[in-house]
Amino acid sequence: MIWPFKPRTSKQIARIEITGAIASETRKSVLKALETVKEKKFPALLLRIDSPGGTVGDSQEIYEALKRLGDKVKIVASFGNISASGGVYIGMGAQYIMANPGTITGSIGVILRGNNLERLLDKIGVSFQVVKSGPYKDILSFDRELTPEEHQILQEMIDTSYDQFVTTVAQGRNLAVEKVKSFADGRIFTGQQALELGVVDRLGTEEDARRWAAELAGLNPDKALCYTIEEPKSLLNRVLSRNQSQSKIGTAINWLEFELTTNGQPLWLYRP
Repeated sequence: MIWPFKPRTSKQIARIEITGAIASETRKSVLKALETVKEKKFPALLLRIDSPGGTVGDSQEIYEALKRLGDKVKIVASFGNISASGGVYIGMGAQYIMANPGTITGSIGVILRGNNLERLLDKIGVSFQVVKSGPYKDILSFDRELTPEEHQILQEMIDTSYDQFVTTVAQGRNLAVEKVKSFADGRIFTGQQALELGVVDRLGTEEDARRWAAELAGLNPDKALCYTIEEPKSLLNRVLSRNQSQSKIGTAINWLEFELTTNGQPLWLYRP
């Protein structure tokens, strides 16, 4: 017999999963899911992060939404296999963070990459005629090297983004800015090391994080269920997603798409 009544959301833990590179689609789906947590009045949220990071603006918007939600909901972030760079930034929006001892985390910093194909273009006899409104309008153009002035402009932009990252980690983890800068040099570290540095609160599995979230919300850890919030997919999308997830080609295509769309942007991303 199927029980006709659904469990009350006030007795459940919402669960949102962030996987893969963080970009605009991630932001849209996560912000929508956070609205659902608020509307249905879940008392706690388990935020599972398994991401190398991604775009700066999208990470910041998710972080800000988490901070607003945290005024009413207990939020525990669970770092999975990897939660690095932008994944760490998002995690700062949670009130508490748990990681596995072997979780790859850290990589606090900013990276910006462009492509310089000047020598290749010279070999095949291709050149570009550029008309621009200002000397820096084609900054990071792939057919020439950066000028010293352009390099300085980009470095200043990267430094500003880096300072924003460091300040957020310092505030979120109640650490001195100089303390954060001592390990925020792009290095990665394990969950065990993150605990020692003060980046996470506890070591444990996602199940441990679920039980912790239940306790914080005054729920019975043995009985409180997780309700995963995700966008419904059509039958076709489910089939395609299943086939892609089983294919290395599908993964490569997703990463290529991310690389193309974010080329020339500052990223909070761990690049192994």
